[in-house]
Amino acid sequence: MEDQAKITGNSALMGAPGRLHHVVACQLLEQLRGRRSQLQLSRKLGFTSNVIYTWESGRRFPEVSNFFRIAELARVPVKERLLAFLGESARGLKAHSVTSPRTVASLVQLLTSASHKNDLAARLAVDRGTLSRWIKGSTEPRLPEFLMLIETTTQRLLPFIELFADPAQLEATREAHADLVAQQKLAYELPWSHAVLRALELRAYRDTKHHVAGVLAAQLGITLEDERRYLSELERSKQIRWNGRHWELARVLTVDTREQPEKNRQLKLHWSAAALARLRANNAPESALFSFNLFAVSDQGLQRIRELHLEYYDQVRSIIEQSTHADQVVLMNLQLLPLGAEIVAGSIGSGK
Repeated sequence: MEDQAKITGNSALMGAPGRLHHVVACQLLEQLRGRRSQLQLSRKLGFTSNVIYTWESGRRFPEVSNFFRIAELARVPVKERLLAFLGESARGLKAHSVTSPRTVASLVQLLTSASHKNDLAARLAVDRGTLSRWIKGSTEPRLPEFLMLIETTTQRLLPFIELFADPAQLEATREAHADLVAQQKLAYELPWSHAVLRALELRAYRDTKHHVAGVLAAQLGITLEDERRYLSELERSKQIRWNGRHWELARVLTVDTREQPEKNRQLKLHWSAAALARLRANNAPESALFSFNLFAVSDQGLQRIRELHLEYYDQVRSIIEQSTHADQVVLMNLQLLPLGAEIVAGSIGSGK
């Protein structure tokens, strides 16, 4: 990914694989059809029967390549938006048509590359053989299955749907979209609220008999007043709920901060400042790492270092996803900065 600034949720948008993904698929197809009749669109796609009726009624569903064909007929720039959605990791798709089964197989390979295949198949409610055939390209997932794959591997189903239609206009996603908007707002305006959210996952909190004010604040190094404020805002945005003894996670959706570049930059400034404050105070735990390395390297070498940088981040995320319990809330800041990249011509030695 080009930009790894993302606030990851733990609760699925649509819940377990099943009926709701089928409903979203039907509504998405109907939205893309627009004013065309079902028969007209079927003919436009080259079918002699009214296949659109069977798809929109949920009797059957299109393969992903046919879904992309429908989107292109609706004047959706599918390749451009997919590349933006998937980021740098999808650069190999640029040379191919998105409506070809080969491209769909490449998409599936990309989405599944970081996952254990047996675990992923179980989460998708398919057998390992079916998943293997999707990856090899001998068969394609149908639209509901692909929506489940997107949700399971990226936790960004709503942004994916938004490539093709407004989630606020689909009955099946309207409420979730409103929740995501509220959670995005909170993520940008009160960044420490996300740290409180992660602290609720800690064993030190979950193993206590009941909520004790100040425990979360102590875990994060914030004030009791801030703890109370953030918990209140998290409840208001439906990310947490009170179970009678503790606060627990409710529906936490993934907020992709790349969608608003300036607010994304402000978040990076916030967390860089948070780390800097701990360094200045000299009160970080011994396990903390504050490291730097200043060096000269070729452009080719820098590109390889950059790729390793991104691979490292992906591996960290994989470790996090595989953790069975949480003992620490951790802030990880990564910087890789060519110092002379933005020097304005003529400014050196000008005294300005």
